[in-house]
Amino acid sequence: MKESVIYQEILLAGKAEGIAEGEAKGKTQERNQIALNMLRSNIAPDLVAQLTGLTLKQVQKLQKISLKQSQPPKVSKLKRSPKS
Repeated sequence: MKESVIYQEILLAGKAEGIAEGEAKGKTQERNQIALNMLRSNIAPDLVAQLTGLTLKQVQKLQKISLKQSQPPKVSKLKRSPKS
């Protein structure tokens, strides 16, 4: 079966779809990273949306993620046991 022309065509078509999906995902990640960099440089979200092709809603979501990542983690105080 692996030698059949139809099998080979189906196999190649599946690989091509996988490659196309991977490229699209990579472009999305790259665009998101560029938008995050712009937001961290204090560029207005509406301008970031305009320049990257993302929607304003997508940019605002990235901005929230960026703010959460930039905040230092909360440190809880350790309770000391009383000295005897």
